[in-house]
Parts: sequence; C-alpha cells; structure tokens
Amino acid sequence: MNKEQDILLKEGKILPVMEHFYTLQGEGAHSGKAAYFIRLGGCDVGCHWCDVKESWDADLHPLMEVEELAITASKECKTIILTGGEPLMWNLEILTAKLKEQGCTIHIETSGAYPLSGYLDWITLSPKKTGLPLEAIYQKAHELKVVIFNNHDFKFAEEQAAKVSDSCKCYLQSEWSKKEEMYPKITAYILEHPEWQASIQTHKYLNIP
Repeated sequence: MNKEQDILLKEGKILPVMEHFYTLQGEGAHSGKAAYFIRLGGCDVGCHWCDVKESWDADLHPLMEVEELAITASKECKTIILTGGEPLMWNLEILTAKLKEQGCTIHIETSGAYPLSGYLDWITLSPKKTGLPLEAIYQKAHELKVVIFNNHDFKFAEEQAAKVSDSCKCYLQSEWSKKEEMYPKITAYILEHPEWQASIQTHKYLNIP
C-alpha cells in the first residue's frame, strides 16, 4: 500500500473488500431477507472458530472505491449488510453516506471491539471473549448474537445480555462444527430462559453464500 492509498483508506474513500454479493441473510432477526453483503477484510479479534479466517489479513484483499461499491450494491438490493472481518476497523462514513443516497437500509455485523462509524440502521453485536465490545456500543445494539462453542459460553451470553438495552433482541447460535452437540443444549436453555431466541445459520443449510 502506498502513501496515497493509506490516506484514502483512513478517510474511508477506499476500503479493503474481500467479497460482495447478493444473497439471503441467514441469521438472526432478519433471517430469510434478501440482502447485499459487503465483507470487508481485516480483523484482529482472532476467534479460533472463525469461519472466514481468510478475511483477517486486510492486505490480501483489493482496495475498492466506496462510491463504486455503493452504486453496485444498491442496484441489486436496498438492504445492505456490512460484515467482515471486523468492519468497524475502518471509517464507514463515506460508504454508508453513499448507500443512504441510494435509499439503502444499512445493517452491520460487528464484535463491537471498535468505535461505531457511519450511518447504521441495524446493529448486530456479536461479542467475542478475545476482544470485548466497547461499553458505548452495548446500548446501541438492536440485536445481540452470542455464538455457543462450549458450556461456559452460556454464562458469557448472560454477562453480555446484562449490558444491552431492554429492546435488544438476544440470540444464541451454535458454532457450526458443534451444532449437533450444542443446539439441544441451546434449546433446553431457551426453554428455561425464554428471553433468548435461537439463531440458525440457515444459509449453510440452503447452500448459499
């Protein structure tokens, strides 16, 4: 990356884009909804069970002009999902402003480890033990999604849920490789704690991106 690119990146005029595509949202409150995904490269949270580890190194992914990206995305769909990697590592002001100009509703999926930026309509907070959310983000989350990998994660989920607003929807989602073991436990837990809901990665069952 040269000096000029570094400046443009910090300004949010270009961003490292691993992939962008039109599909169905597979998880959480908006599961089943048509959406255009923009997956940004770069993440230092380092979850050992991450299913997109190829996103971690931002240098591996091409830098795209955000105006071109916004126009391409908005032509396909007006629901845009920013994901990663960790999208809040980057300045999202210009990208989200351009998407808003195109009449888009903007969702973000984040660990919350970095400050919020940009114009966001729906914030899915997926906290990780390896990089906890900033305190300021909890009360702004519309949806809390905790990935369950082991039994201790239920305790972690409750600790995280205690920090979000009363209107925040709370989901438990099994880590994919542990789904046969963890979903029966998630089901039993929700039956005892009905303030929670189950989130399932339906896109993996449908075999879509």
